Amino acid sequence: LSHPTAKMMAELSKAQDVEAGDGTTSVVVLAAEMLRNAQLLVEQRMHPQVIIKGYRIALAAARAKLESLATDNGKNESAFREDLLRIARTTLSSKLLKHEKEHFATLAVDAVLRLRGKPNLDYIQVIKKPGASLKESFLEEGFILEKKIGVGMPKVLEDCKILVANCQMDTDKIKIYGAKVKVDSFEAVAEIEQAEKEKMKAKIDKIVAHGCNVFINRQLIYNYPEQLFKDANVMAIEHSDFDGTERLAAVLGADIASTFDNPEETKLGSCKKISEMLIGEDKVIKFSGCSQNEACTIVLRGASQHILDEAERSLHDALAVLYQTVQDTRVCNGGGAMEMAMAAAVLEKAKTVEGKESAAVEGFAKALQQIPMILADNAGLDSGELLGQLKAAHARGEHTMGLEFQTGSVTSMEKLGIMESFRSKMSQLCSASEAAEMII
Repeated sequence: LSHPTAKMMAELSKAQDVEAGDGTTSVVVLAAEMLRNAQLLVEQRMHPQVIIKGYRIALAAARAKLESLATDNGKNESAFREDLLRIARTTLSSKLLKHEKEHFATLAVDAVLRLRGKPNLDYIQVIKKPGASLKESFLEEGFILEKKIGVGMPKVLEDCKILVANCQMDTDKIKIYGAKVKVDSFEAVAEIEQAEKEKMKAKIDKIVAHGCNVFINRQLIYNYPEQLFKDANVMAIEHSDFDGTERLAAVLGADIASTFDNPEETKLGSCKKISEMLIGEDKVIKFSGCSQNEACTIVLRGASQHILDEAERSLHDALAVLYQTVQDTRVCNGGGAMEMAMAAAVLEKAKTVEGKESAAVEGFAKALQQIPMILADNAGLDSGELLGQLKAAHARGEHTMGLEFQTGSVTSMEKLGIMESFRSKMSQLCSASEAAEMII
């Protein structure tokens, strides 16, 4: 992107994704509509500062209305779970997973509720395995590592004390680039090899002295050290890529060690059971009963890698929105209901605003009304007719009324269970308004 305004819009969308995880399209559409209305006012020789002042008055009125319409079931566990399911269904409705949204909404809610409010989405791991159908995706309690247990090691181990490390487990090379060792006999070569083996054995002895019965390394473990681990009855797992190692250390409650001289300072991880399991045609390692028991893994199945990538993106949006909702338990109605209610409140406010700013306040309200209008256009419905019906309903104070696309009518969103996260909606409103003010 070379245009500065386009760059700002892209940044706006990214900021919304980080803040709320969803609503990335809505925030850009809303900001663009605000800019369009501002442009019309600028062409009528209104000063940008006056427009910004009007927009700020309108934003305050819209925020107050949104806060008054939000509902909070955070204290009631079963009602809050139902709210989360509704939000997940709404989020997934516009994504690839809409045909299996019931199944994936339940998966996402179960995974987020396991976190028990902890601010760390890393504990939820998503693994993609081609094959089978999307419906066969499942939630596995515990952590899954896409690696195999070393040759000759036990395939099941209970009461595990785990040392997670990131160190070389091959012979230490001379660290000077281009260095060579010249010897004058095969005996000298044998002595060097023997010295390397002794050094490796000393390293393994230090690791075993930590009292661990499982050793997981980010880098490769060569044949000789693997044999030494087997002799010491320690299960060795190699090459647990960096992402896996970081997450594994967090889930098991362990430190990532790179030196082994001070066993008393190294924190070992723990879990009740490590076992091998089969997903599709691949063997993976499952860690059950981790010390951070909030951990879980969602295994996605699908016909092709492309479908799996899209499914993961959709699921990430749902998880992020649910996670934000667990932090701030307020929810509000979807389907364009909140935008219309805020627009009605802003128009009421415009009647009390004196001077030129009132035109800018009305422009803000028109921008909000565009969201349900665009939703209707995208569904192939008569947007003008539906918007008229929505305006009339909200003028009567029926603030739960929104668009129902199956029948192409105006219906109560509360009855249909179409919910959105309050935090996501508030973030959309404030971010779009700030971006529009900046560009004006």
